[in-house]
Amino acid sequence: MKFYLALHIIFVITWFAGTFYLPRLFVYHAMSEDQISRDRFTLMEKKLFWFTTISVVLASLMGFMLTSFNSSYYFKSGWFHIKLTLVFLLWGYHVYCYRLIKQFEENTCKHSHVWFRVFNEIPVLPLFIIVFLVVYQPII
Repeated sequence: MKFYLALHIIFVITWFAGTFYLPRLFVYHAMSEDQISRDRFTLMEKKLFWFTTISVVLASLMGFMLTSFNSSYYFKSGWFHIKLTLVFLLWGYHVYCYRLIKQFEENTCKHSHVWFRVFNEIPVLPLFIIVFLVVYQPII
């Protein structure tokens, strides 16, 4: 079980590293004015997205393995349902990032660098809530 927990933590860390950096690339991409820079950012975004996708899948797989050891406890716990909901929302955020990459690639993205700066902060709140839920496991 500790093996899966260690892997889960590692993959969650790499997931969030990508989740925080990818929108930062969007900020710079939205600010870029020449085609060479835009092409470079598109390539960087694609590579980071797929690396992050691997982390998303592996973190989720390790999380599933962890819950399988004591599924009756987890699926009866309200805090765990909140955590899963937030994880699903983070998956949605990740998928939306892919849509944004495609928009940049097709030169149809209408968002400003300011919008992307705000967008970059969205995953912080779910991360805080998830960490506190896991650490305290409140009875909900």
